[in-house]
Amino acid sequence: MTQTFDLLIRGGIVATPNGIAAADIGVIGGRIAAIGSFPGAKAAEIFEAKGLHVLPGVMDTQVHFREPGNEHKEDLDTGTRAAILGGVTTIFEMPNTNPPTTNVQAVHDKLARAKGRAHCDYAFYAGATPQNIEELKVLEALPGVCGIKAFLGSSTGTLLLAKEADILAALKSGKRRVAVHSEDEDRMIARKHLAEAGKPQTHPVWRDAEAARMSTERVLRLAREAGRRLHVLHVTTGDEIPLLAAAKEFATAETTPQHLTLSAPECYERLGTYAQMNPPIRDESHRLALWDAVRQGVIDVIGSDHAPHTREEKDKEYPGTPSGMPGVQTLATILLDHVNKGNLTLERFVDLTASGAQRIFGIAGKGRIARGYDADFTIVDLSLTREITNSWIASRCGWTPFDGMKTKGWPVATILRGRTVMRDFAVVTPASGEPARFVETLVPAP
Repeated sequence: MTQTFDLLIRGGIVATPNGIAAADIGVIGGRIAAIGSFPGAKAAEIFEAKGLHVLPGVMDTQVHFREPGNEHKEDLDTGTRAAILGGVTTIFEMPNTNPPTTNVQAVHDKLARAKGRAHCDYAFYAGATPQNIEELKVLEALPGVCGIKAFLGSSTGTLLLAKEADILAALKSGKRRVAVHSEDEDRMIARKHLAEAGKPQTHPVWRDAEAARMSTERVLRLAREAGRRLHVLHVTTGDEIPLLAAAKEFATAETTPQHLTLSAPECYERLGTYAQMNPPIRDESHRLALWDAVRQGVIDVIGSDHAPHTREEKDKEYPGTPSGMPGVQTLATILLDHVNKGNLTLERFVDLTASGAQRIFGIAGKGRIARGYDADFTIVDLSLTREITNSWIASRCGWTPFDGMKTKGWPVATILRGRTVMRDFAVVTPASGEPARFVETLVPAP
């Protein structure tokens, strides 16, 4: 009997839970229907993938798309367009917009804004504040919400949960994993005078490694007391790694391509305020410690912390400049370059960008190439070398800290639930993103 599919990806090297090997993939109704060899199969669309690797759709679990309130930097259309151009099929968007995503109305507003405009699948974080602690258990249960985000130290926007009593109360309100920006607010206030005017290289002096270590030690203690699962975002120091390793039964950790690739003081000398982000890019000893944490399995996922600002904003004098840099479009190629350099295996790339996120957040039907899962694929040419350029960046900010860098290994197609949305570095279909689903908030069928 001749098999018929909506989409047949033929002849690629496929990363499945069974290993990485040559296989065909048949897709029906937006989901993976079969994996194997189907020489006589028919399909409405055939993707010839010979010489290419077919990977589970890359997920970026930390982006700031600035809508509502700061659409001059980014919005859900431009941000998700950048995502699929970089091979990303699902994003988690952060709550520090204006107004912040701290109530049911704000969540529904973001979901409405994304409908028909988002080019990839999406979910939104709800932000924790001292005023909405009792509402957190309601917010985390809403469809399209990936979890609760708490800023333990000030960053972009107005969200802050700095007092120990408030952090503990928030951790006790709800049950899903809580993600935290971990820097100690009191220490940063006390050290603010160390941020010297016109000297962005003092950014990691002001927001030092000890501010991160102190905060992470405290929040791990509080999460243990509350019996709450925790996710520590953008880990930047070697000092935090032993703490996280000792808390793996309830805590997971993320770092970014920037912190694995850039280091101080070189990045500040070369990029100035364009290297400024929170927590900061630190010296080479911390970068190497993060790589060791990746290899040891302490780091569970890599997110870009895509946080665009305009050139006009970045060109002001430090420290009156905003922290953050774009990254969603370059996440995959930066990490694939590390694969080619031997810093990562391809299996670990898949774990850090797809299956790790599924495991941590309980994403339904995504994160692996397996029968019944969403047909989300990042198809890459591991042998392709290209230069990252500002002109390629689709983000409204129009720049990248990696401008001029040549990387080996590039996404050449992005497939979202069986639809090819990016091919050969061009967006090829209208926006068709949908809210990601989560095991803990699936709505039972009537």
